[in-house]
Amino acid sequence: METEHEPVRFDSRIAVLLRADLARWQRLNVTAFLVSGLGTRIPEVIGEPYTDADDTAYLPMFRQPVLVFEGTKEVLTAAHTRAVGRELPVAVFTSDLFATGNDRDNRAAVRAVRRADLDLVGMAVYGPRNAVDKVLKGARMHP
Repeated sequence: METEHEPVRFDSRIAVLLRADLARWQRLNVTAFLVSGLGTRIPEVIGEPYTDADDTAYLPMFRQPVLVFEGTKEVLTAAHTRAVGRELPVAVFTSDLFATGNDRDNRAAVRAVRRADLDLVGMAVYGPRNAVDKVLKGARMHP
């Protein structure tokens, strides 16, 4: 029997992997963009709306933690290959997106480059914990 005070355990994992050489503002920007796509395609990652004691309504958020990792360009490329190979939901952010200013241009920038040639600076992945852990092999928790 589950109680309100027992820790909640998740069989799935939401993870962001960032290239270690990004500037601080880039890390924050890339993370925000990457996780924004997960709730639209995977509704079960979204929890219930929040309210405060005055009944002010707030938007729902992810129902579980988002783990943020970092790695070299090579680690990121390998993780992307593994995630795509496992058919896990993946969001990508390439270096080209720093020069664009809207969704249309972002999508065009990614579309213009073959998968093997993407200059990835970040990715988000969702899936079973063990599968995501294998995808992230070689990455380390973001400091």
